[in-house]
Amino acid sequence: MEPEEAAGAGFGPKPFAPQEAREIILTLSRPAIFTDMASDWPASHWTVGYLSNLLGGNHMRFRIGRRHADPAPQFETDCPYIQATLQQFQDWIRGASECDTGTFQHYNISDYWAYADYKYLAQVFGDRPQILKDVVWADFGFPGRDGMKSTLWVGSSGANTPCHIDSYGCNLVLQVEGRKTWHLFPPEDTAYLYPTRIPYEESSVFSKVNVLNPDWRRLPLFSKAHPHVVTLHPGQVLFVPSRWWHYVESVDDITVSVNTWIELDSDHAARVEEAVTRMVVCAFKSTSSSVHDWLNPTEDEVTSHETNLLYLNQALVASAEHRARRAEGSCRPQSPASKKAKLDADEATDLCTQRPPFGKHLLPVAPGPPAAALRGEDAGSIVCGEDCAQPPNHSQDAPQTPQGASDPGAPPASQTVSSDEVLDCLVNPRVIRLVTQLLLEKQIP
Repeated sequence: MEPEEAAGAGFGPKPFAPQEAREIILTLSRPAIFTDMASDWPASHWTVGYLSNLLGGNHMRFRIGRRHADPAPQFETDCPYIQATLQQFQDWIRGASECDTGTFQHYNISDYWAYADYKYLAQVFGDRPQILKDVVWADFGFPGRDGMKSTLWVGSSGANTPCHIDSYGCNLVLQVEGRKTWHLFPPEDTAYLYPTRIPYEESSVFSKVNVLNPDWRRLPLFSKAHPHVVTLHPGQVLFVPSRWWHYVESVDDITVSVNTWIELDSDHAARVEEAVTRMVVCAFKSTSSSVHDWLNPTEDEVTSHETNLLYLNQALVASAEHRARRAEGSCRPQSPASKKAKLDADEATDLCTQRPPFGKHLLPVAPGPPAAALRGEDAGSIVCGEDCAQPPNHSQDAPQTPQGASDPGAPPASQTVSSDEVLDCLVNPRVIRLVTQLLLEKQIP
């Protein structure tokens, strides 16, 4: 490998050339940490103090959360929001009573945490776009990707993101200041995480589980989950594969992170799934007395049925066109040069898939003890409660009683089913995936 190839698009030699890093990201199916790929980025110096000097008196929106041991997740719909500067945030963290802490003064830091999360850098630095070049995702094999397609996260200790999966893409996260602990769960744990679309946010599926303090009585299947826990340090970049669940919490007094979502081919079908979900959720909840009870603050408004139907048809057309292009590309005759390039790419992908280059520059996020260890019980001994969401039964021969049918041996129902419980079933990821598959089949001529 030539030195200029190793240097990549950044500012010095890297342990992986851009194409190598890209192949790792697009083929690796488990979380991993890149340790020496971003330490020379200008963005690696984006401490809160540095950002505060850059932004001056510009306000940011902070989510305020309570430090308590409630077994229910603290969703964003449960939190108040305030507008404040990063300087006021710093003064609040330091307990500087003589300084102007703005609206932070209403929240005792021993009882509350604050999080300026999910801030698009293009909006944060709208008046100085040159700053966006400080983020160099091109080093990971994605040329032209910088802060324009990145988000900023600034929090105090205890600040957290509820456990969820992202519907689109895979995730790269640069830790800039402080440390964050990530609790990750593989896609096959979905049934154990009790997925819900309330609160509703386009592209996020939340879990009903507070992974640090689970409600074992209501959500016993979480005992079967397989957490992968890692603490991310400054300079490290975490790779989160598609459809991996994650709960994230700030460890130190101040944390700063920058992330980007890398688009994947599977996003085309995922956008159809999201359009179906939006249509169903809005149909059920648009008559609710308070939109704040179910619509995540990240969503601007409740869209009409006509608008949602338009979104769905646009997603179906885009997905059908994508599949047609892929089919056309696979049938088109290839030149000897393109065939060789494809063979080389396939060989590199096979090598990466079979033998991920783990070592001091790429650390796997290893699985930890099963979630049952939190409870001190064997996951296999858990008995489901009456409102336990059963995992999928993959046996084709197992007899099943249809929902709504009478089972002479079944105990009488102990409670009335609510509309939210019906909604949870309708927008369960398995159901939405099946509906999407049926809709996409209708697009085939």
